[in-house]
Amino acid sequence: MSEQTMSDEDIARAHVTPPTLHNAPVHLADYDPAWPARYERLAAGIRRALGGVVLRLEHVGSTSVPGLCAKPILDILLTVADPADEAAYVPPLEAVGYVLHIREPDWYEHRVLKVPGGEMPVHLHVLPDGCLEVPRMLGFRDRLRQHDEDRDLYARTKRDLARRTWKYVQNYADAKGEVVESILARAGVLPGGG
Repeated sequence: MSEQTMSDEDIARAHVTPPTLHNAPVHLADYDPAWPARYERLAAGIRRALGGVVLRLEHVGSTSVPGLCAKPILDILLTVADPADEAAYVPPLEAVGYVLHIREPDWYEHRVLKVPGGEMPVHLHVLPDGCLEVPRMLGFRDRLRQHDEDRDLYARTKRDLARRTWKYVQNYADAKGEVVESILARAGVLPGGG
């Protein structure tokens, strides 16, 4: 949910392995009421794997908002004391099927681990406890859950943008920035940064 727009070089630099070219429209699925239960199962597994390393675990992204269309990828927010200390959480997560894909040391030490294949792709976003992006992610989710007009605006924006061809899915995410910021402003959430 960063305000920044990532260049091809930024995208490549952030990836632990080369990023996948998309070169297509983005597939959006209608809301599935099974998504929250999927999150609960995954969250339980993360808590078992990491124990006290977990400071906060939340279902975020479009799959966390009832009634909202979404890329069929479940986003989870995990906060830890220090995401740069990968030894504290990456090996236990790898042992249960997660793979480190993104490392952004210049943006809150953000990491993304993914679960390839399976029932539904998962993106586990790791951020430090107390960073500015955490209240932005949660404030955006909560605003969309509580205000149908903002949820509907975001859905229309997503559908319009999803029809275009995007080199990387990140480019699609960046294109939603203006509407995301307007919704966050109405929610009273301050702009982020890095």
